[in-house]
Amino acid sequence: MTAGTAAIAGTAAGDDKRYARIRLAVSLAGMALDLAVLLVFAFSGLSRLLAGGIAVLVPHVYLQFFILIALMGAAAGAAGFPLDLYGGFIVEHRFGLSHQRLSRWLWERVKALAVSAAVGLPLSAAFFFFLRVTGDLWWLWFGILAVAVAVGLARIAPSVILPLFYKYRRIEEGEVAERLAALLKSLGIAFRGIYSFNMSRDTRKANAGFAGFGRGKRIVLSDTLISEFTPGEIAVIFAHELGHYRKRHLLANLLVSGALILISFYLCGLAYGATCDAMGFAELHEIAAIPVLLSYLSLVGLLTMPLTNMVSRRQERQADRYALEVTGDAASFVSAMERLAVINLSDPDPHPAVEFLFHAHPSIKKRIRSAREWGG
Repeated sequence: MTAGTAAIAGTAAGDDKRYARIRLAVSLAGMALDLAVLLVFAFSGLSRLLAGGIAVLVPHVYLQFFILIALMGAAAGAAGFPLDLYGGFIVEHRFGLSHQRLSRWLWERVKALAVSAAVGLPLSAAFFFFLRVTGDLWWLWFGILAVAVAVGLARIAPSVILPLFYKYRRIEEGEVAERLAALLKSLGIAFRGIYSFNMSRDTRKANAGFAGFGRGKRIVLSDTLISEFTPGEIAVIFAHELGHYRKRHLLANLLVSGALILISFYLCGLAYGATCDAMGFAELHEIAAIPVLLSYLSLVGLLTMPLTNMVSRRQERQADRYALEVTGDAASFVSAMERLAVINLSDPDPHPAVEFLFHAHPSIKKRIRSAREWGG
């Protein structure tokens, strides 16, 4: 048994399980609360009451729409803030994973809200425009726009959005840089978008990821990963992220997401039209009816989560296999997974139902077993 395996065994029935249970409970409660707020606005008569009052005070229909959306967002935010604070701040400190000050945690939430508003407000205006102008075909036109926006965000996120939250620096020298450069050379790949980011500022967790495409593509490694892992372990983690790039997983995700968006919007459009008729709304774009459509969209998003997670787990397995094939280093892969489980306090063996419904990665136990089987 390696040191990492011993550490996992020592925490399997301890902090990792407790941490995972709390995180899952908070996540489920948050999703239920968000949906409940929408349902209250949609079906309690509250949206009719508010829409009527807003119409008296504000004559412009787009302003009426934005005010109702803002009230819904404020209600959801206020209801969910205690859960967010508990799950995102208190729990992380309780388990020794975070050393972030409360003021900084709040500032990061403000920045995230600002980014969401910068993207969401124009998109919301387009959503209401298509409802008013295209009627029953709103789902098609807005779906096409939503896919285009998703592609655009994927393109600019590494260079525009992510630097708002972390400082990035290109990895160009040192043993890690030499090891990664040698790996790229052996594969005949010219890839200069390799960066580290200052994750240690807020947490002891470690992470890595691939983002962007075209000239904006990047593989990013947390500074905690670089400082706590061996060069061999970093190389296999880097090769895993390189696997996402070589197998065009970002493009595949955009295609899958685009198809799900269009199908979901179409089905929600059918349900929304029938509900509007049943509730006596004369037009699809009536302000008071909007929460009904948002409720259906939110519900469908929750129902499709297992499907998107299943696609993600398949891609992660492919990237794992790619990393093993190009490095030939199953031992470093196993030790890297063991170390990640300990540092991130990950549950290495979650319940199969929990993994199927909520996990975008295969369990650490399965990934280690696959690597050992590959290595013989």
